[in-house]
Amino acid sequence: MANASQNTAQDVAPDIDRVFALQRQHQWQMKATSAAQRKAMLKKLKEVVEAHADDIVAAVRRDTRKPEGEIRITEVMNVTANIQRNIDNLDEWMKPTEVTPSLNPNDAAQIVYEARGVCLILGPWNFPLGLVLGPVAAAIAAGNCCMIKLTDLCPATASIATTIISEAFDEQVAAVFEGDVSVATALLQKPFNHIFFTGSTRVGKLVMAAAAENLATVTLELGGKSPVIVDEGADIQKIAADLANAKQFNGGQACICPDYVLIKDEHKAELVEGFEKCVRESLYTDEGHINKEGIAQIVNAQNFARVKELFDDALAKGAKVAVGGELEENDLTVHPTLLTDVTADMKIMQEEIFAPLIPVMSCESLDDAIEYVEAHDKPLALYIYSPDDARIDNVLNRTSSGGVTVNGVFSHYLENHLPFGGVNQSGMGSYHGYFGFKAFSHERAVYRHMG
Repeated sequence: MANASQNTAQDVAPDIDRVFALQRQHQWQMKATSAAQRKAMLKKLKEVVEAHADDIVAAVRRDTRKPEGEIRITEVMNVTANIQRNIDNLDEWMKPTEVTPSLNPNDAAQIVYEARGVCLILGPWNFPLGLVLGPVAAAIAAGNCCMIKLTDLCPATASIATTIISEAFDEQVAAVFEGDVSVATALLQKPFNHIFFTGSTRVGKLVMAAAAENLATVTLELGGKSPVIVDEGADIQKIAADLANAKQFNGGQACICPDYVLIKDEHKAELVEGFEKCVRESLYTDEGHINKEGIAQIVNAQNFARVKELFDDALAKGAKVAVGGELEENDLTVHPTLLTDVTADMKIMQEEIFAPLIPVMSCESLDDAIEYVEAHDKPLALYIYSPDDARIDNVLNRTSSGGVTVNGVFSHYLENHLPFGGVNQSGMGSYHGYFGFKAFSHERAVYRHMG
């Protein structure tokens, strides 16, 4: 199979046609596999990932300049743990759910979890392997065949993904296609049974439109502007540390990264002081130089230019740099930056930032903060810091988001017993653990007359 990162749709069209035909034919055998057979495939995948751990680190570093520790956690350890979670629970997940018939209690009824068929998995650039192999493991656990396309922005990672998938699976079960955007477009023209996409809301709309042509079901893991609401009495020092760590992680390029802060004016100075202290301690030398090995670069020049435009527009409209403010175009480094005096008309408040910039906007009360969130698209994540359960519940009752972490960040994503996904503009459907198995399964109703 062609595997060069510069492939176009024309280069790989014969392979796409051939593998899609193979998988459509094989889907019925795959659907009929037992839990033991699927677990054997997943074990093989886990073994191959472990064997290529150093290759994964090298490839992702080449593409993104992420710190090695981050890569080992997000692209290796989390992947193998996720695969193992599928292995450990698959027998239980595959069991039909028995239902007592209302028509005749002597009959039998059940819900059977069956494979969707041939699936397309399209991955993002921010966690280029982890956010592909997670869905692949779920698809295999549910008994599907899958065709896979990683982002063309991470060609070294796409190459190692091709190696891993080809060593773990026959191509009639799973196959990777490398190349530019035209390859993804060509894949989307095929009548897949299910499409799993992680990426931007803009591209998510294109994926959903393509899926509609063939009435394919979709799981869309998108993004949005995830707010941080700071209530009266919240621990400002903890919030500052959480924000500093979150914005340093992957250079702020995570779909659940806090995107802006809503806080009363009287607490801003403490937030600024705490944020600067945490960033300085974790990322800068005693001489004040940033350790570039400790923070990922912005993925490419185009995205750096987009981030700089947001930053420049905010300053032009009156925002103040409270911490950071250095953007180094020569190596695509953005220093963790906190902006104050931010207003709703600034571009930085109109689109997801995907960089270590955090705008801080004033609000006079919790109601003001809630009303601001209500007036905008539903975000992928919402963060509320408050010591008061009743006020926390007020936020939860009056807002909507894919998930929520209270008095912390990221935890609703990290907890694998919870579904992870967005709502409306921030996504559709969910996965992780059992919810990933369900995302790639059809709940089939079976009713048996017992005579």
